[in-house]
Parts: sequence; structure tokens; C-alpha cells
Amino acid sequence: MTSTDPPAPEAPEAFEVPEVPEVAESAEDFEPSVPARARRGFRRWRRTRPFWAAMWMALGGFVIFFLPLAPLGRILQVGVGGIAGMAGGVVIMAMALLVLALPSQRHTAGTLAVIAGVASFPLSNLGGLFVGMGLSVLGGAMAFAWLPEKPAKRPGRLSRRRESVTDGTPASPASVGSGSV
Repeated sequence: MTSTDPPAPEAPEAFEVPEVPEVAESAEDFEPSVPARARRGFRRWRRTRPFWAAMWMALGGFVIFFLPLAPLGRILQVGVGGIAGMAGGVVIMAMALLVLALPSQRHTAGTLAVIAGVASFPLSNLGGLFVGMGLSVLGGAMAFAWLPEKPAKRPGRLSRRRESVTDGTPASPASVGSGSV
């Protein structure tokens, strides 16, 4: 009697173990999908301008423009007043686009949007039944008040006071950066 182990059964050929994809070892190896990159890029773009102010202004201008919109015969009966109300809505929507395209012009565009929004009160059905007027005034005020984000200060850069080389006491502000050491 021999004590040999029986041969191990072979795995059937139909059952194959799929290969496991390699796991990214660092954040640099991870490649985000196209929608994730687009969303991240849009978020970065949106944070460099008064985006929500422009959205409120555009919505207010849209309400002011389209609320009095009626068939052409009805507009002709209303006369120049109906056209002036729609022009106010167009001006407000144009200011919303200007704020998005040129954030540096936010003060001018915000002021014009507020003026056009308040002027829509007598010109366009009580300012788009107060909704369009309120939204355009809100958006114009937000655009006027918006400030670009300042980059965060890095700790340790230019915030430390230099010490004089000779005695170890803090240097006077006049001698900092003067080039004499």
C-alpha cells in the first residue's frame, strides 16, 4: 500500500476567473470620467463669476419679457407700452449674460438690472406681477455685491517677520525687504 495523494481535479475550461482590474494606488492614477471632469470644470468656472446673481436676473427678465407676451394683434392694441415692457425684459436678460461673460462689469450690469427691474413696474404688468421685478432686483443686487474669491494665504510665506542677523530680535518694518542684511 502506497500512500500517495489522489490527483487534484482539474477546473472545467468553461469556468474562467475574470481578471481583476488594477486598483489605482494614488489619486494621480485615478482618471475621472468625462461627465465628472465636465462637472468639475463647470464648478470651477461658476465660482469665478456671480453665477447665481445672473441666474436670478435672467429668470426675472424672462418673466418680465414673456408675461405680457400675447398675440400680435393684442400687442398692437397695447401700443408702445407693451413693447417697452418687453424691452425691459430683454435688457435684464442681456445684463445677466454680461455678468457671466465679463464679471468685472458686475457693478454696471447689476445697477442697470435693478433700474430696468424697477422700471418694469409701470411698464410691464406690475413688473411681471411683482415676481420678475423682485427677481431682477435681487439678482442685480447680488451681482453688485459679489466679490471674487481671494486665494488662500499660504502659511509661512511673507507673513513671518525677519529677524536681524546680529542680535536675534525682530527686525523693524523699515528694514524688512530693504535688501540690507
